[in-house]
Amino acid sequence: MAGEELPGVLILDVGGIHGVLENLVALLKKHFHVITLKEFRENKEEMRKKIQSVFVFESRPTIDRELLESLPNLKVIGNSGVGVDHLDLKMISNFGVKVTNTPHAVADSTADIGMALMLASARRLVEVEVTKATLGIIGMGNIGYKVAQRAKAFDMRILYHNRNRRRKEEEEAVGAHYCEKMEDLLQQSDFVMLAVNLTPETHKLIGKKELGLMKPTATLINISRGAIVDQDALVEALQNKVIRAAALDVTYPEPLPRDHRLLKLNNIIITPHIGTATVQAIRMMTEEAIANILAVLNGKPIPSEVFPK
Repeated sequence: MAGEELPGVLILDVGGIHGVLENLVALLKKHFHVITLKEFRENKEEMRKKIQSVFVFESRPTIDRELLESLPNLKVIGNSGVGVDHLDLKMISNFGVKVTNTPHAVADSTADIGMALMLASARRLVEVEVTKATLGIIGMGNIGYKVAQRAKAFDMRILYHNRNRRRKEEEEAVGAHYCEKMEDLLQQSDFVMLAVNLTPETHKLIGKKELGLMKPTATLINISRGAIVDQDALVEALQNKVIRAAALDVTYPEPLPRDHRLLKLNNIIITPHIGTATVQAIRMMTEEAIANILAVLNGKPIPSEVFPK
């Protein structure tokens, strides 16, 4: 098929600081006519009708009303990554545009960083053993369950809190026990790991009250989104030894300002949102996003569609 006959996909840029990696652009070009935001702005009249999809890589390009109004044939926004808190789902839906994400591609690498943070904090900060400790997982979706699978190998006691309880056979496979009330999990866990999506309901899910329920010897681990935790409350809890330590792969904002109080503490580990920063995960996210976009454009069942609440 000739290049000009391929459906157009809009990306921010190729390479550079914020653009799509060149090897990923090569994947996109197998299925789409790739159009950068600069090319679109320089030749709007010609390009606007060609663009049927947008590939969002590391939250870019920004999807606002102005962009949506300028793309009359846009059918789908394919997000690379599972979190879609940077997208206004309701506004996008009002334009008749679908949104997809990539929950399957990120699960293993994010679970890996969760385990790495737990092990690093156990030895570097609190000098305890992970083996036979109690792990409380808040959010038992794909990532949370992958964490549980790994934790089972450490002979950990696994508790979890989730909107919906997992099937009995899934619980038994990893030895997980369901806590209907998050408070029960917080009170019993040596390590509390957050693996939930950021929504209005989960914004500052962990605040002063929740931190106060945790053991004074406990460690909080966040691999979801920074805004899940009230960071001011976390600073106070760490300073006052309400909890022993914290290990964060995500913060709010990212990166933190150099003078942020979290950076001055000695009982915290912070990594710069590298949960999915592996060669394999980044490629798999792009492949999953491509499959989602093509499914929408071809009128087929969509593997990973995200719906507005």
